[in-house]
Amino acid sequence: MEKPVIAVPETARFPAQERFADGAQFIAGRPTKGTSGRTHAVVDPSTGEDVYTYELAGPDDVDAAVAAAREAFPGWAATTPGERSDALHRFAAVLADRAEDFARAESLQCGKPLKLTREFDVPGTIDNTAFFAGAARHLQGQSAGEYSGDHTSYVRREPIGVVGSIAPWNYPLQMAAWKILPAIAAGNTIVLKPAELTPLTSLLFAQAATDAGIPDGVINIVTGTGKEAGERLVGHPDVAMTSFTGSTAVGKRVAEIATATVKRLHLELGGKAPFVVFDDADLDAAVNGAVAGALINTGQDCTAATRAYVQRPLYEEFVRKTAALMASVRLGDPFAPGTDLGPLISHTQRDRVAGFVDRARSYARVVTGGEAPEGELSKGAYYRPTLVADAAQDSEIVQSEIFGPVLVVLPFDSDDEGITLANDTPYGLAASAWSRDVYRANRATREIKAGCVWINDHIPIISEMPHGGYKASGFGKDMSAYSFEEYTQIKHVMFDNTAVARKDWHRTIFGDR
Repeated sequence: MEKPVIAVPETARFPAQERFADGAQFIAGRPTKGTSGRTHAVVDPSTGEDVYTYELAGPDDVDAAVAAAREAFPGWAATTPGERSDALHRFAAVLADRAEDFARAESLQCGKPLKLTREFDVPGTIDNTAFFAGAARHLQGQSAGEYSGDHTSYVRREPIGVVGSIAPWNYPLQMAAWKILPAIAAGNTIVLKPAELTPLTSLLFAQAATDAGIPDGVINIVTGTGKEAGERLVGHPDVAMTSFTGSTAVGKRVAEIATATVKRLHLELGGKAPFVVFDDADLDAAVNGAVAGALINTGQDCTAATRAYVQRPLYEEFVRKTAALMASVRLGDPFAPGTDLGPLISHTQRDRVAGFVDRARSYARVVTGGEAPEGELSKGAYYRPTLVADAAQDSEIVQSEIFGPVLVVLPFDSDDEGITLANDTPYGLAASAWSRDVYRANRATREIKAGCVWINDHIPIISEMPHGGYKASGFGKDMSAYSFEEYTQIKHVMFDNTAVARKDWHRTIFGDR
């Protein structure tokens, strides 16, 4: 029997308070309320209105979640790759069935336009789940061999144990998936702390996993502050590994805590992606790519195009065309048809972005944007798409991560200079190069120090390929089979093949040959 079609008004908000009335924690397969004694509100950044108030997690909640994960670990680790694969396939099917719920919850808490959550965040997460359903069957070590002559050696991959992960607010659903999926596909159990600003889709994700038959305790969610819940999770003696995505400054603190207990550590940190346009590039393609790459998720993306270096013959035309295209981008209600760009995550973040641009006016040219809109949108955390030109390479707006809809454009002369400028920040997460010349493009892929280098595009990601950075952008990989390097222990097993009681090498310890 077919399901009845229920019409949902396009502008309808996700009913968060009703859906999560049982609390913003998910421990041992059940939603529950936090015990810190303090509450927090999820705010719709497009209106500034509270849409969900909940009790924050405290240390006791973290301890309970870790205990649930620890209890679930032996049973989950003992499942076969095929059993974990089947569970993840069921999980992907549940996610697909609830795609609209996920899209609306993500738009509500983040201010993302529905077209972004429907066409990017949610489908990407479903695909990622389906990918790890397949990848779970391919956790292999090296083939066996007689490397010493007298022994057979082989390598086992084994799960680490309880993983404690911390996800950011910019892509709450996708980051929850990137943390959870490879961990559990490899046989680990996990406690995830989402950002307290944006817990809704992480909670939906955990509930969907339980409804798909993934055992209680395999996936747990604790929603609390970084200082109280996050640090407790990272420092917990029963947590064997920490994975963190967020700013480089906070990543350093996470590393300090994790190192004290000798944990496995995976960090995906800040970025300041260069966008290098050589003078033979398709200018229109570069302009379209720059605007899309700079403005995705209102620029709150660590791989967003933030520094455009344009070879001098194309520089002025690039600035003119990019400014015109940026000015055409439609700001509006995330749930309204026709909206291209939503608000930033909060008024605090909006004011932070505005501060960078306002300070840049003294040393650079604000070509377009550079202001918050007036009228009805002034209630939300909106900021107009902004293009800044003619800043110095060592200026704040070029070197610091802004995390907003701001692109700065600088000229360069020689190819050597363009690549040198691209590498001239502490970060190395992502980059792109634009050229019709295969030799120029190949040189850029070799010499730009970043975990991902796109050629004639900027932003697309796929489940089969790894994501992670160089330098101050962190280390380790999300997505792809490479992520299993983070979530598995490598064990060397060695069998004697001689059946000889006294081995020749024993003479180095006792006796003669």
